[in-house]
Amino acid sequence: MKLVILGGGGFRVPLVYGALLGDHAEGRVTEVVLHDLDAGRLDAVVRVLAEQAAGVPDAPAVTATTDLDEALRGADFVFSAIRVGGLEGRAADERVALAEDVLGQETVGAGGIAYGLRTVPVAVDIARRVRRLAPDAWVINFTNPAGLVTEAMSRHIGDRVIGICDSPVGLGRRVARMLGGDPDEAFIDYVGLNHLGWLRGLRIAGRDELPRLLGDSELLGSFEEGRLFGAEWLRSLGAIPNEYLHYYYFNREAVRAYQAAEQTRGAFLRDQQARFYDELGRGPRAEASALKAWDATRAEREATYMAENREAAGVGERAAEDLESGGYEKVALALMRAIARDERTTLILNVRNRTTLSALDADAVIEVPCSVDANGAHPMVVDPLPGHATGLVCSVKAVEREVLSAAESGSRSTAVKAFALHPLVDSVAVARRLVDGYREVHPGLRYLNRA
Repeated sequence: MKLVILGGGGFRVPLVYGALLGDHAEGRVTEVVLHDLDAGRLDAVVRVLAEQAAGVPDAPAVTATTDLDEALRGADFVFSAIRVGGLEGRAADERVALAEDVLGQETVGAGGIAYGLRTVPVAVDIARRVRRLAPDAWVINFTNPAGLVTEAMSRHIGDRVIGICDSPVGLGRRVARMLGGDPDEAFIDYVGLNHLGWLRGLRIAGRDELPRLLGDSELLGSFEEGRLFGAEWLRSLGAIPNEYLHYYYFNREAVRAYQAAEQTRGAFLRDQQARFYDELGRGPRAEASALKAWDATRAEREATYMAENREAAGVGERAAEDLESGGYEKVALALMRAIARDERTTLILNVRNRTTLSALDADAVIEVPCSVDANGAHPMVVDPLPGHATGLVCSVKAVEREVLSAAESGSRSTAVKAFALHPLVDSVAVARRLVDGYREVHPGLRYLNRA
């Protein structure tokens, strides 16, 4: 079975390959093709994967190419983890937004819109190529903004694109552990959009244990989201929000923390990863262990995740037990297994709504528990969201639709509308300046030149 990884020179690719190395069952991935536009980054990642595979007799064969069509031909699965504009683009997204006193995070608010406007045209081109060169392939999308990009691709390849994110899974696992349950056995009642969802229940042995957690201030203060949001607010909501909702519920504090930070998250990752790739390519580590260098860099990355939000909440450094993510590589592997082998499972995924949330139309991509089998991912029946959550979901989905429209039409005014309608951008004048600012720093947005 052939797996193609787009963005194959990306820093997190060894996580995916490491998960594949533990799969020895019949019907497993036997061939991995890495595609990236940067040959130097591809070479570095190939070195890391070679060390990972040492001593594993049936390790999937790895090849690398900068030719997209060559990579896609004959693919069974396509894992898309591209970053249009690179980390320098992310850092620029942050700078432009923060200069206007609005959030520049890569998937939320102004930064997310800018990233979406850059990424959607490329993602649509990929979807069209998949349809032409590998029509039977399944696309697993991790490219951010994951829900928006998945919806853009679904317009061309339908339900054969499925979006994944490790954030809901990580939240569910942390809550399950706090409640003394097995994270692998608990059912996570989670609904929303990507990076905009709520855990409304967690069933262990058929019993919803979330009310017990919400009633215990000590337990609530013992994990990441409890410390970020505070027990009082979580009890008011009656749910545990995805950590990205901190940008909405504590927006002013988050913006101030980002503005006061010595370096934005995108700039930190840009510099950190540049050191990693440069050292492997020509520095003192060129002959050293690529895997050890990668692992040390990854540990620093995880420890500093959402540092500004924790500072704004006054909760200090990230606790050791919270460093484990949901494991998007594990979600991807479980998804591929379920489809390729008809190993039925339940996963939280980004899929088309159909009739799941009545406030949204059938084609809107949402993030929800799905049953997965050989025919793909099927959203499960869920209870409606409360009014405040429905309002926010509908508002952000409307913005995503304007982004898709702007990307398709090249209309500057539609792009302005997308920014202006976002709940975290409070001014049409600011929206206009944001569009002009992003067009100035991103050549890839010069296409927004129509009325």
